[in-house]
Amino acid sequence: MSEIRVASRYAKSLLELAQEKNVLEKVNEDMKLFSKTVAQNRDFHLLLQNPIVKADKKLAVINAVFKGKVNEMTLAFFDIVARKNRESLLAFIAAEFETQFNLYKGIQKAKVTSAVPLTPALREELGLRLVAQTGKTIELEENVDPSLIGGFVLRVGDKQIDSSVKYNLRKLRNNFIDNSYITKI
Repeated sequence: MSEIRVASRYAKSLLELAQEKNVLEKVNEDMKLFSKTVAQNRDFHLLLQNPIVKADKKLAVINAVFKGKVNEMTLAFFDIVARKNRESLLAFIAAEFETQFNLYKGIQKAKVTSAVPLTPALREELGLRLVAQTGKTIELEENVDPSLIGGFVLRVGDKQIDSSVKYNLRKLRNNFIDNSYITKI
């Protein structure tokens, strides 16, 4: 069975159990913390992926890192996953949990990249428009890329709106190139 499929099943089970125990928000924060830790610590990530290191050693490291920082149910979940020798999937499970949590809560992630930081008024207007279009709560991630010159690039799900000056200049240049080629023929 593929890693994504297995991770999805574990994530769904954890989500349902967290709902049942009324600790869904806390477990979501725990899984975000786990994902962040894996992303920021290459050695930890490699340890989880290493088939030579025994599961009990990996679990000991996980407990040392997360005990007292995460909910007891999350630690118990890590223990179950490690006993099943699936600790290498924990990063996938954490990511899938976040996806399923957002789906359950009606949260849509959006990413906006602009040439300069967004003003609070523009951020609010963008958020309201996205809520109106998607019907979901928007979690907006902002990035600044001065190479855009002006405007913004917005990604919501699998859709992208590129309203940057850089993109428009590239389009204009391509039009000139195409037109000059046609006139030479």
